[in-house]
Amino acid sequence: MTQEISLTDGKKIYFASDNHLGAPSAAESLPREKKFVSWLDTIKDSAAAVFLLGDLFDFWFEYKTVVPKGFTRTLGKLAELSDAGIPIYYFVGNHDLWMHGYFEDELGIQVFHKPQEFRIDHKTFLIGHGDGLGPGDKGFKRMKKVFTNPLAKWFFKWLHPDIGVSLGHYLSVKNKLISGEEDVVFLGEEGEWLVQYAKRKLTQKHYDYFVFGHRHLPLEIAVAENTTYLNTGDWISHYTYGVYDGTSLTLQTAK
Repeated sequence: MTQEISLTDGKKIYFASDNHLGAPSAAESLPREKKFVSWLDTIKDSAAAVFLLGDLFDFWFEYKTVVPKGFTRTLGKLAELSDAGIPIYYFVGNHDLWMHGYFEDELGIQVFHKPQEFRIDHKTFLIGHGDGLGPGDKGFKRMKKVFTNPLAKWFFKWLHPDIGVSLGHYLSVKNKLISGEEDVVFLGEEGEWLVQYAKRKLTQKHYDYFVFGHRHLPLEIAVAENTTYLNTGDWISHYTYGVYDGTSLTLQTAK
């Protein structure tokens, strides 16, 4: 189902992803968290909606009555924006697959587990985190089947949170997109599997914009004459985000 958003009074749509809060440690990610919260504060008066495209946390698992410790500044600011009537849409990433109602119930934020289509001022957007899409990412596609398996999740939830969260955090920090620069390199249009995914989708239906995260690399690529693919980058090295003002979609850098 396509959701509709109309821009009025000079309002804008904002897109951000891949903060990986908590990595490589809570203390080391705190300055990044404060910068992100400051950015949320600067956009609250102009935002018609905010799209968070996944991996806000480096690890997130919701037990029935427990969520990971920390991130108070971020959660509080998101609650403030949501309470002020600003719609926030969250797309789970490969580090926060295990969301099961906390954001919806506590923060009033819609959460999506798959790419979604939005119609914004007569332009069609396909929006998602970006993991497991396109012809590549085969290793993650195999792992995702395990991570999302109901039996695997059932066994994991019976670990004491001190053990489960510690284990999840340890494994998440091993992700090469956090620890190495070799993966954050433009591979050319043929090598960028999200570009290939966008081009394949265009054979089925026209989209004006594809907006994804996951790649940790700010990208703006024309995938067709009237279609742009934008990757929002990250809040680890680039501090980039997307802005749609009703006329154009651009990448900007937080100050």
